[in-house]
Amino acid sequence: MNATNTSKTRPARKPSTQPARVVREYGPFPGVEQVHGLTFDGRQVWFASNDGLRCLDPQSGGLARRLDVPCDAGTAFDGRHIYQIAGAAILKLDPETGRVLSTIPAPGGGGDSGLTWAEGKLWVGQYRARQIVCLDPETGAIIKTLQSDRFVTGITWLDGELWHGTWEGDESELRRIDPDSAEVLTRLTMPEGEGVSGLESDGDQTFYCGGGRRGTVRAVRRPEG
Repeated sequence: MNATNTSKTRPARKPSTQPARVVREYGPFPGVEQVHGLTFDGRQVWFASNDGLRCLDPQSGGLARRLDVPCDAGTAFDGRHIYQIAGAAILKLDPETGRVLSTIPAPGGGGDSGLTWAEGKLWVGQYRARQIVCLDPETGAIIKTLQSDRFVTGITWLDGELWHGTWEGDESELRRIDPDSAEVLTRLTMPEGEGVSGLESDGDQTFYCGGGRRGTVRAVRRPEG
C-alpha cells in the first residue's frame, strides 16, 4: 500500500534561508553537454551525462573513467553498486565493468529525476509531479511518497537530513525538508540562472550539484548548524 505524506495541520515554520556557498565549479568537460544525476562513492563523484556515466576526481577536477551505459537522470551508490535511472527503468550496475546486474521499474515511467540511497532504500525524485518516492530496491515497490511544492531534481541524505534540489525557470535551491511531512526547513538559494540537475553529499561538509545544460558540477558548502 502506497503512503502519501502531506504537510501537517499545524502552521508551517518559516524556513531558514541563505545563499548557497559555492566553493568550486568543475567543468565544462569535453564531450559533456549535460549533467543529470550524480553520486559519491567515498572517493570520487560519478555523474550521468549525454556521454555516459563519468567519474570525477574532486581533488584534481579531472575525469578518471567513463562507463558506456544509458543514463538520463539520477544516480546513486549503495556502497558496492551504482544505481542509474535510464528511461523507465532503474539499472543496478557493477561500477568496475558497467555491467547491468538487475533492473526495476522507475516509478515515474520516464518522468523521474534525482536518485539516492539511504538505509537500504532508494529515493527517487519525480520532476513535474513534484514528489519524492521511497522504493524497495529489489522489487521497486513504493514505500512512501512525499509531496513538494516545487519541481524536484536531485536528492540526498546527510546525517539523517533529507535534501533535494529544485529548478524552475532561472531559480534553483537546495532544500532540507522534514522526511515525514515534507515541510521545508532550510533553503539554500543558488545564484540566479544556475540550475540544479542533480544532488549528492560527500557525507560530511559538501554537496555536489549537477549544472544541467552547462555541463558542470558545483561543490556547495553545507551550512553550519
